[in-house]
Amino acid sequence: MTSALGLMSGTSLDGIDIAAIDSDGEGSVATGPAVTVPYPADFRERLRGVAGGAGAVAEVEVELTRLHAAAVAAFRAQHPGVAFALIGFHGHTILHEPEHRRTWQIGDGALLARLTGCDVVADFRSADVAAGGEGAPLAPLYHAALAHALRKPLAVLNLGGVGNVTWIGERAGDILAFDTGPGNAMLDDWMRRHTGQAADFGGALARSGGVSAAHVAAFLAAPYFARPPPKSLDRDAFTRFIPDALSAADGAATLTEMTAAAVAAARRHFPKPAREFLVTGGGRHNPVTMAALSRLLAVPVRPVEAVGWHGDALEAQAFAYLAIRSARGLPLSLPTTTGVPHPLTGGRLFSVG
Repeated sequence: MTSALGLMSGTSLDGIDIAAIDSDGEGSVATGPAVTVPYPADFRERLRGVAGGAGAVAEVEVELTRLHAAAVAAFRAQHPGVAFALIGFHGHTILHEPEHRRTWQIGDGALLARLTGCDVVADFRSADVAAGGEGAPLAPLYHAALAHALRKPLAVLNLGGVGNVTWIGERAGDILAFDTGPGNAMLDDWMRRHTGQAADFGGALARSGGVSAAHVAAFLAAPYFARPPPKSLDRDAFTRFIPDALSAADGAATLTEMTAAAVAAARRHFPKPAREFLVTGGGRHNPVTMAALSRLLAVPVRPVEAVGWHGDALEAQAFAYLAIRSARGLPLSLPTTTGVPHPLTGGRLFSVG
């Protein structure tokens, strides 16, 4: 068993999720404490400004790495009894174009290793994309490890900035994963523009508005939804469907419905119907989103806490798990999760020794 710390900066731009696990990188997982360290508002805007690779990327990368090192120091201070031998450092995705064999996560693994005094595994996606894979999603193997005792077929839905789903079948190794469509990103951007808030907290604005069926129908006609998986998305892949002509409330309601409708559309690709959906990521905190999912999916939809998982820590835990797998030379992705031609390991080790 290896003790590892996972660090995740998601497309929602809210901060750094940190989580500790002990694992063999296979079926044995014991989870430890987890914290979230919000980004300072001014840095969040600088990070937003380098999306797509524009602007002062090098400076923001150094700042992001130093913020991660400070977050690790804060975690150590809060949990002095938690030891870890390895850090899984995802960095922050600023560009994802697997169709052009390009994916870009900023974050300096060598600098983080020096600042923390701990070996770091980073650059998790490049090898997958270079081999012709989508480079995402990468959490499915961790989802499958956690779900080994649950009834299947089962779907684990992550609603971060982008939505992704892991379908887990009844046989060992029976797994399919892909991005469903927008998660929270378009709604968060809408809220920021129209209200100055970071998100539609509690679904309050969406609840006060009405859904534009025409906008949702146009959105669902996008070729992405019919395309068979594996497939993945950039954070801003659907910005052309932002309903600019609508009021703030109607736009929030429509964008929320789009997120749920994209998940419902994803079911056509499942080998067998899922018995239930377990939801992780920030989207599970929005009751309007969860109600829309329940209505459209017509099976139980529950937050992952219902089965004892920690939804705010799950992605960070996944990158701790993947760091352990990388250090052991085990695959991080499969043909059915990212489309690589064969099971493929990845990540780069930055050692302090």
